[in-house]
Amino acid sequence: MKHTGKAELLGLSFDAVTMEAAVARCLELCRAPRSPHTVITANASHLCMMRRDPELANACRASHLTVADGMSVVWALRASGQPMPERVAGVDLMARLLAAAGEHRLRVYFLGARRDVVATLVERSRALYPGIEIAGFRDGYFGADDHSRLVEEIRASEPHMLFVGMPTPFKETWCERHRQRLDVPVIIGVGGSFDVLAGFIKRAPRWVQSLGLEWFWRLLMEPRKLWKRYLTTNSEFIWLASREIVARRLGRPPSMRGHEQHGP
Repeated sequence: MKHTGKAELLGLSFDAVTMEAAVARCLELCRAPRSPHTVITANASHLCMMRRDPELANACRASHLTVADGMSVVWALRASGQPMPERVAGVDLMARLLAAAGEHRLRVYFLGARRDVVATLVERSRALYPGIEIAGFRDGYFGADDHSRLVEEIRASEPHMLFVGMPTPFKETWCERHRQRLDVPVIIGVGGSFDVLAGFIKRAPRWVQSLGLEWFWRLLMEPRKLWKRYLTTNSEFIWLASREIVARRLGRPPSMRGHEQHGP
């Protein structure tokens, strides 16, 4: 497998890859002898939450492929003098992987969102990517008692790719906790991407994305749900990332101990 550069921010190592390279890496994993791998699409929120959630931090650091899903992360990495060719948004990566699954007749499993959303996503995927094989799907409303049975159901369906459309930190920690048992070559958490690709939530225009303001667009779409999270997370990220950028520019890589602090 071709080696790519690495970059680090707030205790998480990123793969400095383009979208094309990320898709190619995932397809390599699907073609290789079967073994499970997780893909993390990390943004500013992940980096802040990792400081207070050791299990999330461990799950993110155990990933086989970690991409920068967020222009703020890309800018911070570049400002600290590290390589990062472009943003690889989870929703875009998922769309590209679904197209590749159709082209190569790969099996996919969808886990997450409401029943009507995931069912619509399945219909759209079959229409858009005729060669795709839907190994199975399940909404995201299940309890702890269902985990073992659900993992066995997914394992038995033998998908090449498992898309988990659920919130952070649940999706990352659940996928890592069950990674070996799931035995899926590409296990990727994609948050609210099911709603976008199923047509239930409108994606920000490209010019908004390029300005790094997709978070603001999402805030306008779902203000009650997101305003507090974005206010606190964005402020925290700017402060933490600025300190690390200055430290790296001065030739003093920040201590890992600073990344292990647990908040109240």
